[in-house]
Amino acid sequence: MRRAKPSQDEESVTSGSDFLQLDVRDAPPGGRAGWLAARLRLAMADGRLPVGSRLPATRVLAAELRVSRGVVTEAYQRLAEEGHLAGRGRAGTVVVSVPVAVTAAPASAPSADRPPGGEVFAVQPGPEVFEAMRAATARVDLSPGRPDLAAFPRTAWLRAERSVLGELSAADLGYGDPGGAEPLRLAVAAWLARYRGIRVDPGEVLVVAGVSQALALVAQVLAAEGIGEVAVEDPGSLGVRQHLNRWGMATPPIPVDAEGVRVEELRASGAPAVLLTPAHQFPTGVVLGGRRRREVLRWAGEGGLVLEDDYDAEHRYDRPPVPALRATLAEGVFYAGSVSKLLAPALRVGWLLPPPGYRDALVAAKRYADLGNAVLPQLVLARLMESGDMERHLRVLRRRHQRRRDAMIAAIRAHLPGAVVHGAAAGLHLMVTFPDAVADTELAEASFARGVKVHPLSWHSSRGDRQGLVLGYAAVAPGVIAEGIALVGRALRDLRRRPSAVPLRPIAPPAG
Repeated sequence: MRRAKPSQDEESVTSGSDFLQLDVRDAPPGGRAGWLAARLRLAMADGRLPVGSRLPATRVLAAELRVSRGVVTEAYQRLAEEGHLAGRGRAGTVVVSVPVAVTAAPASAPSADRPPGGEVFAVQPGPEVFEAMRAATARVDLSPGRPDLAAFPRTAWLRAERSVLGELSAADLGYGDPGGAEPLRLAVAAWLARYRGIRVDPGEVLVVAGVSQALALVAQVLAAEGIGEVAVEDPGSLGVRQHLNRWGMATPPIPVDAEGVRVEELRASGAPAVLLTPAHQFPTGVVLGGRRRREVLRWAGEGGLVLEDDYDAEHRYDRPPVPALRATLAEGVFYAGSVSKLLAPALRVGWLLPPPGYRDALVAAKRYADLGNAVLPQLVLARLMESGDMERHLRVLRRRHQRRRDAMIAAIRAHLPGAVVHGAAAGLHLMVTFPDAVADTELAEASFARGVKVHPLSWHSSRGDRQGLVLGYAAVAPGVIAEGIALVGRALRDLRRRPSAVPLRPIAPPAG
């Protein structure tokens, strides 16, 4: 006998499940497996299905939803391929990892500049992209620019702090010199002479809150002189471009090749100033070659201004030290460095060596910015430098970083066949390019969905025509690095199998 068609109320009971309050009527026509996989993925991300959760048997859930068992099996299989589910025999299907999700600030509504979850990779990166990435939770964080904060020399810092406090007078706790505490300026001058070949009078050193503030101060002073452009390397740091743009500077891109910035194109741009990372270019890792250094210095000697970010200069493994541009030419070089990667970004301590004639204007800009850095951390850092503890810490870091770099290269060889590694001789990150792959934002998003944070290379390309990944290793243990790269490899394989994958143009690696 033919059964009567159930009413809407009856169908809501017979086609739904108490498990996650799933209602199959929400599924699009012909897309039930994808709908179910998406609902399960969301439940994992928001905490309703944490690691260890057991899912209903496919037969049971299919019966509750009144769908074929194949729909549920396909949804489970998709999540298993992504690394989120695993079969445990009689224990059933269990959640073994959860997708990442960006935690939105509760007081603010979502905006186009700060999309949730993996959508952060689907738009042109805005000023909040790094905050969004940092707010995201991930099982493995391979973002570049993350130092090994677990290695911070707490014992040495506490020893230096106790020593400083024991000698500090009450007057020393007042407002300090906006240009920086004298003991730190002395210590920085000695450090730069030993490690960077820069001979500078301590009075020329300006203590700042990291390289980012150094760039902000220089931009303000240059703008007051009528300079509105600072050329940047391409590819080059997205964050640096954003800082300069924030202070009204246009940032025309100058291509970088295997020898560093192309000086003939810098000349052709007509830009009066340029920002360079000559010791370890971000993100390619190339060193500014000898001929290019001479060309840059000649350009600066003719009136150009160089903002030298001494990025990752101390972190080298397989190559000799590279002298700073400032060591050769003081007149046209603003030299900036910090302890953010050597100790911790939380200290917010760096230094700026301006060309003669600019220091007074920069000190004035610093005074009106914040009256000067906090004095106590400056004195403690100076003691750390004077005591030799900073050198000892650097030696420890080099050994740790080299082991982690080697682990990442081995994992790339194992899980990303055909990938080309750039910049391995120094620094805290690697750049990886592929002869053929999907678009790097798609790969970053797919890796993100599997619990791994990476930067697409195109973020750091002004023209957006460079594709690949930028992978940090300094803050991640070797075993975790291997796990993360394996997940990236799985994401890459899945995207290559996808018929709709967007092919990349092959990229020739830099020579040398």
